[in-house]
Amino acid sequence: MLSGFKDFILRGNIVTMAVGLAVGSAFTAVVTGFSTAFITPLIGLATRSTGDFSTATFSADGVTFPYGKFVAAAIAFVITAAVLYFVVVVPMMKVQARFDRKDKPVDIKAALRDCPACYSQVPGIATRCAHCTSELEPDPKALELAGLPAPR
Repeated sequence: MLSGFKDFILRGNIVTMAVGLAVGSAFTAVVTGFSTAFITPLIGLATRSTGDFSTATFSADGVTFPYGKFVAAAIAFVITAAVLYFVVVVPMMKVQARFDRKDKPVDIKAALRDCPACYSQVPGIATRCAHCTSELEPDPKALELAGLPAPR
């Protein structure tokens, strides 16, 4: 029983996820500190809230609502999301696109069309229907994609 748990914990996915969570929480602390130290006071100055927007409150029926803390948390979230998107997601999409761009073998049977005689699906490069054996003109785009010459 414990060996199965040990195998589960030591799998690469779990360890990678744990490292990601640790780095993410540290990164969130940095972004929260940045927004608390710089962004929130700038917003407070712009709204004349004595330089610290996180202390902004309003009262209704004797209840105090500290909406400045929510705004500070929302700013930290937006900054975190933007940095993660532009620093992690966009570069990873570019790397993945570069690896996907390699010439892959083309499946010449993937482009299908209907036979005009029996309406069954045949490959775009076919010159004869496999179902009714009628002669067909191959699709020029499918021939070009497959790298085949036009039939004579």
